Amino acid sequence: MKSNYSNTAQLKDLMTVPPMTAAQHAEVMRKRIQHRRMVEEAKELKKADCSHFDKR
Repeated sequence: MKSNYSNTAQLKDLMTVPPMTAAQHAEVMRKRIQHRRMVEEAKELKKADCSHFDKR
């Protein structure tokens, strides 16, 4: 589980950094979705392997 407090930054730094562009946001979201799909597929494969061995 990720910690909400792992990315700590000073308020001044957060307020002075320009916002990310639409292209940057899209790339971040694509990576997040790709990672989530990989995790879900790994869980499904693990569940399939466990159920395969339980039938014997």
